[in-house]
Amino acid sequence: MPEQNTVGLIGLGAMGLPIAGHLARSGLAVTVHDTDATRSEAAAEHGCDVAPDAAGVGVRSAVTLVLVPTDDDVRAVCRAVLDRAPGSTLVVCSSVHPATIREIAAASAERTGDGGVLDAALTGGVRAAEDGRVNLLVGGESADLARVRPALDPWCASVHHLGGLGAGQIAKSANNLVHWAQICAIEEALDLARSHGLSVPALRAALFDAPTDSRTLRELERMRLTWWAKDLDSVERLGHEIGRPMPVADMCRARMPSITVGSLAELLVWEPTGDPTP
Repeated sequence: MPEQNTVGLIGLGAMGLPIAGHLARSGLAVTVHDTDATRSEAAAEHGCDVAPDAAGVGVRSAVTLVLVPTDDDVRAVCRAVLDRAPGSTLVVCSSVHPATIREIAAASAERTGDGGVLDAALTGGVRAAEDGRVNLLVGGESADLARVRPALDPWCASVHHLGGLGAGQIAKSANNLVHWAQICAIEEALDLARSHGLSVPALRAALFDAPTDSRTLRELERMRLTWWAKDLDSVERLGHEIGRPMPVADMCRARMPSITVGSLAELLVWEPTGDPTP
């Protein structure tokens, strides 16, 4: 069994790499793996050890964080860890369907007699990961969460335990629905004002002092707009499973293709060239 101060991380993407850095700087012994050797090298520069494969991470780690892109990727790396290191607690930070989490927990229980799995969905995006200020939405057993907290605290501003396995993923979908709906509403509202001759920067500054103020409104220039289709797919699948229409998700799906980083940048600096429309 690995020492309790050991943590592994599989997946060194835009969020995984800075999280690995925070963990290494906290004094924990960190082992990482990524299919991209350049990312592994970058993590090594932060003080992480590099394993040749996912299973090698689990063998060295009491806690293994999983931050790979898709459900299939999550299944593959978790099975690899479970096959060789069933004693490592798996913390799935990827955005996946709740059924995927429960499937992994069942596989873990077959090997160990207990779950040893948490789903821990990240909110706050890349900036939060870089700043060590992630808001974590967790599903699973409270005892498992308590055991892995030293592997979470170096990169999380808050950790919310929301229920059993899958609760973190459901909460992430709820968060994402609000996020994309806000972007659609804000873009439409600011464009309406622009069409009537108002200064968009002036209006936006005014809205900072209004009940409409939000982090999304304040950080529009920094939004990458990359994952909306996947996020909305997850929302609509959850709605379909309980027979609930998701009209806001449908609206976002219709609007998001026309909202781009470039179109937002142009909108947010628009100033009138004449008098506003009477």
